[in-house]
Amino acid sequence: MIKLLDRLLLFLYSIAIGAVSVFAIVVASGGLNESGLHDWLDNVTGDSQAVQITVICVAIALLLISVRFFIVSVSRGGNNAPSINQRTDHGDIRISVETVENLALKAASRSRGVKDLKARVRVNESGLEIQIRAFVDGDSSIPALSEEMQRTVSQHIEETTGIPVAEVSVFIANVTQAPQTFKSRVE
Repeated sequence: MIKLLDRLLLFLYSIAIGAVSVFAIVVASGGLNESGLHDWLDNVTGDSQAVQITVICVAIALLLISVRFFIVSVSRGGNNAPSINQRTDHGDIRISVETVENLALKAASRSRGVKDLKARVRVNESGLEIQIRAFVDGDSSIPALSEEMQRTVSQHIEETTGIPVAEVSVFIANVTQAPQTFKSRVE
């Protein structure tokens, strides 16, 4: 939710700063002479206090958004990639979730008849939850193929990383069609 809010704020901030920049370029390049600028400001403001309050509110909002982006840019130092941390006798081990996903894809690709694999890893207290999404060729038994992938992925991840795997879910998204080849006939 915070990331979505930050993206929306960045969008609004970019629009506002872009409009102010275009206006500043037009004024600086002589697009508006001084008397024309005064006439335009008098027409817009109409010497009313409501316009003055609106300008102050917009300026305060832009200042607050600027402060928010400054804080976000300063606080996001270092590597924030999600990782799995393990403590050993010799020190700490950090394995990125992306590494575990790639290991799961490598293990799942060993199964025959599997294509277009995608993996997602979640970390739980009981171990890793791995979700595999795959397309199959349809020549093999889907339950047998799924069980083989679950077993292969679980064993490979546990042997390679030392992290227990709580669950491996396999989702067969579709069956791929083998490309049809036609033999040309010469008469």
